[in-house]
Amino acid sequence: MQGILEQIRRFGAVRLAVMALVSLGLMSFFGYIIVRASQPSLSVLYSDLSPEDTTAIMRELDARGLTYEMRDDGRTILAPRTEIAKLRLDLATKGVPTGGAVGYEIFDRSDAFSSSGLVQTINQLRALEGELARSIRTIGAVQSARVHLAIPEKRLFERDRQPPRASIALKLRGDLSPAQISAIRRLVASAVEGLKPELVSIVDEQGRLLADGTSGDGTSGIALEEKQATLERRLRTQIEDIIASVVGQGRARVQVSAELDPARVQTVSESFDPESKVVRSTQNRNENQTTTDVKDGTVSVANELPGGQSNNTNQRDASAKNEEVVNYEISKTTKTEVSEGGKVKRISVAVLVDGTYAKGANGEVTYTPRPQADLDRIAALVKSGIGFNTQRGDQIEVVNLRFAATPDGDLTTDSSSNFSLSRFDLQRFGELGLLALLSLVIALFVARPLIKTMALPAPRSSVNDGEGQSSFEGAPIDHVTALIGAQPQAATMTVKQWLQENNRT
Repeated sequence: MQGILEQIRRFGAVRLAVMALVSLGLMSFFGYIIVRASQPSLSVLYSDLSPEDTTAIMRELDARGLTYEMRDDGRTILAPRTEIAKLRLDLATKGVPTGGAVGYEIFDRSDAFSSSGLVQTINQLRALEGELARSIRTIGAVQSARVHLAIPEKRLFERDRQPPRASIALKLRGDLSPAQISAIRRLVASAVEGLKPELVSIVDEQGRLLADGTSGDGTSGIALEEKQATLERRLRTQIEDIIASVVGQGRARVQVSAELDPARVQTVSESFDPESKVVRSTQNRNENQTTTDVKDGTVSVANELPGGQSNNTNQRDASAKNEEVVNYEISKTTKTEVSEGGKVKRISVAVLVDGTYAKGANGEVTYTPRPQADLDRIAALVKSGIGFNTQRGDQIEVVNLRFAATPDGDLTTDSSSNFSLSRFDLQRFGELGLLALLSLVIALFVARPLIKTMALPAPRSSVNDGEGQSSFEGAPIDHVTALIGAQPQAATMTVKQWLQENNRT
């Protein structure tokens, strides 16, 4: 213990203070590294949240004792990545997040007795809009939705009534198909009394008109340009997925051009079946006629009286006539067909496929064109994928040309690997790597010199320590050391002579 205290006194107050400060800094730095590395990886739980939803989610996370982080002024919440799926399921059962929309729970927070009729009507409209927005958000491609209903007041006369209308603003994660757009319109129309699907307008976050609700003639409200773009995009994705499994990801370029017929055609046809007849009506007519001739030509009352006796000889003629008229109805079929605008007239597909690459013995990359048999099989796959129709005049062209960019990576292995890292994994690995690099720099250039300095003996003091020999002994020792370093052989011989003389004595 006395030696440790003596060593500490030899360091001096200044040196001890510097060593203490550096040690405290190192402990703080490595403590931060340990805490940071032990923290769970955070991922986005929800984004674009309303203040009400943010408050509800924070309350739930605090109750669970989970670590979370807020960004974008509270609109985005990050939670432990391993708990994301469970948190979303549990919050969904509680109706969180609501997306800023108010549903029928608005009536649970209000006093119906103190509210006027106008307030109740407005609350009912808000609740209906909020519930419809929640229902629309259940579609996978819809991230958020807002619904506006225009329900006119009831009129006394039917001729003065106006039909209700609706407009929907969507924020999408991808693209909606025409079937999904039609489903949204029918969903909203079914929930509002008197609303027709063709009176529902839909726009997305980019301002594109997905459904036009200004016309009430029953025609398709989807813009023809958007329908064409959606069809081309869907076919291009399908073709690229098929070809990528054969030639590799990114080694093919596909262009699809679809021509649609904007005309709306209504066809009415009637057909008659002469073999099939049905009695429509029957008319019967019976006619009897009797003629009597008088010989003497006299007419008397006795001759005309019934049962009267006449002395004249009469000749009678009688005739009968029967008529029957039967009317038949021939069966008739009337067929009305309405073809809405947007019918596919022709599809043209152009496919550009890259060849194959291989590394030679000298490491050079060689290019090999694909055989025509492979191109024919690719064309057959494309035809099956798009529903090729020769009567429509569809065209498919598959061409093999070398791409300007050579594929990266190992050319002898399959480029499509099941192992993939997400953006959050890469961010986490980068953060841990940076912390490890900083730790190594601190250990090599700060901690290591400090430890070496602490291990060195304290410098000797030039002041006499009481024996009066420190300064004197230090000087001869330094002089002898210098002589030995300058003439090592002479010093060795001198030491041997001293040893021999000691042995003789």
